Amino acid sequence: MNPANLPARLPVLFDHDGSADDFISLLLLLTMETVELQGVSITPADCYAEQAVETTLKLLDLRQRSAVPVSVGHCHGVNAFPAEWRAKPRILNALPALINLPVDLARVDARPGAVFLRDKLAAATQPVTVLLTGPCTNLVHALELAPELVTQIARVVWMGGAVDVGGNVRTYNHDGSAEWNVFWDPLAAQRLLTFHLPLTLIPLDVTNTVPVDRAFLQALAQHAVHPWACLAGQFWATTVDTIPAYEYTYFMWDVLATSYLAIPDAFGLETLELSITPTGPSAGRTRRALGSGHWVEVARTVNQAAFYAYLFGQLTQPAAA
Repeated sequence: MNPANLPARLPVLFDHDGSADDFISLLLLLTMETVELQGVSITPADCYAEQAVETTLKLLDLRQRSAVPVSVGHCHGVNAFPAEWRAKPRILNALPALINLPVDLARVDARPGAVFLRDKLAAATQPVTVLLTGPCTNLVHALELAPELVTQIARVVWMGGAVDVGGNVRTYNHDGSAEWNVFWDPLAAQRLLTFHLPLTLIPLDVTNTVPVDRAFLQALAQHAVHPWACLAGQFWATTVDTIPAYEYTYFMWDVLATSYLAIPDAFGLETLELSITPTGPSAGRTRRALGSGHWVEVARTVNQAAFYAYLFGQLTQPAAA
């Protein structure tokens, strides 16, 4: 399901924040024949950078894409993710498929993430799509270094925000209206809107409709003979206790946003005027702001059947693909 309006090879820069679903997103990106991944930057938000670098390099090696450059952002959120969440992705490098893979840390680009993104955009021969599955801080800092580079961005696709649903932040002195990727650095999030980029937001409003529940994990496990499906299933299995609940539910946050690059026609979009609350008990809230906000394309619905079919199709590709 590749729309005719997409170029044969879509140049993409990917900025992620190192949690399990970020890595499944990376794996999914690396299965997309229509995507040319030009670089990966890491925001040390829902991870500790050392572990995120290791997993990123290993996945690139598994997909025979070792030439893709990787950089780490030197940025700190206003509102840090819980330490136990940040430490959790460490288990990924102990999984059987990854634990014995060598890692050459000398491959990591020495430039901070923002400088790396700035330079990649400046060198691009055509406008680039930027995929964000963590906070937007690296990209915002890159554009503050060189605002003229907005013309080098074809589109930003960001998994972030909660417009007409409650947020997923549960922390001291906060009203629960924010989504974590925005809450981590709400000042940067509000700044991103001011660049007037073509921005497609994949918020909780739509990700909440595609759960990673037990039925999904069971269905995926039936394809465990396929290495990418098996690896993705193991990654998702590590998340079962991430959000304590009587009825466990995780969602396709980052993976849904990533799939937008390949199957945009599966999404129902609406252009809304939005603003980000920068501080206070509603910090990070993504709200409608008619007459005083910035226009953003927001995913409101997704064809669940089309999404799951696409996901299973990509994850059951042969290992040599």
